[in-house]
Amino acid sequence: MRKELGPGRESTTIERVAERAGVSSKTVSRVINNERGVRAETRTRVLEAIEQLDYQPNLNARGLAGDRSFLIGLFYDKPGDYLSEFQTGAVQRCREAGLHMMVEPIDICGPDLARNVNTLIRQLRLEGVILLPPLSDYAGVRDTLSKAGIPTVHIAPRRAPEDSPSVDTDDRAAARQLTTHLVEHGHRRIGFMRGRPDHRASEQRYLGFADVMHARGLAIDPQLVQTGNFEFSDGLECARHILESRDPPTAIFASNDDMAAAAVCVARQMSLALPEQLSIVGFDDAPVATMIWPQLTTVRQPVRSIARIAADLIIQHKPHRRGWPQPVPRPRLELELVLRDSVAPLSAVSVHPPH
Repeated sequence: MRKELGPGRESTTIERVAERAGVSSKTVSRVINNERGVRAETRTRVLEAIEQLDYQPNLNARGLAGDRSFLIGLFYDKPGDYLSEFQTGAVQRCREAGLHMMVEPIDICGPDLARNVNTLIRQLRLEGVILLPPLSDYAGVRDTLSKAGIPTVHIAPRRAPEDSPSVDTDDRAAARQLTTHLVEHGHRRIGFMRGRPDHRASEQRYLGFADVMHARGLAIDPQLVQTGNFEFSDGLECARHILESRDPPTAIFASNDDMAAAAVCVARQMSLALPEQLSIVGFDDAPVATMIWPQLTTVRQPVRSIARIAADLIIQHKPHRRGWPQPVPRPRLELELVLRDSVAPLSAVSVHPPH
């Protein structure tokens, strides 16, 4: 459809769009803000008029006129694959609704944590905030946002606040599936690489592992349980401790794919045949899971879907409303077991060479 560019984009006003669509300026504003209550036929007509006239709403003007910023904040502690994937999903949903997302790092170890959050709130006039773990569990951040009246959605908190929504996945159930997969392939002595201690995911993934081991009457050797930080470098150290033990395992469950990749690296250095002598599984289905050989059996998280749901909870929350609908929304998404090449049945050759 041809656009009427005219003498300049500045000449296209919301009034011209309303006139072209045969509606009021208020209706055009409601369509732009993706508000409900506009008939589908009217919405289509307004969107066509916007395209024909090449109308570009001024975000600052929108904020000044309606005392809104049209900004949602995404607060995180450390960058990584999860943040990148989450940001993609959240930004897509915000754009669909005519909002923008501000991605802000928050140092949970910093001495002025609450003050820094307060500064962001004042500077950005955020309409809502999404907290990634472990920030979603930090009372200082949550209390500061609550006192400021900022609608907040918590991602995978250990304990969801009573008055705010949370979005999470059943990591414990998925860890049970992954451990059962190893046990059904004959593995009885299994090492476990825990993730960051302040993450709910670390706790839930270990509990799922322990559930199956205890249910099958299998011992968990403390020497084969090491704690990392969800990072490759920590995974290297964890894997060395596990594989250099007196009685090493025939399989390793790593709490994320980065640490699983580190275990693959250490096993290669020790001349272990993978997966014939050592099976390794990860969690998250990060890009690295298919960049190494053998490709990792892992658990896929619907990170973009989690992000879209979290953003939508804030988008649908009316700016003038105090509190959330009751009961407070707590969507939980399913995880998917992804079977690849890093697990093999226990066999006679699944014996490590002497150190």
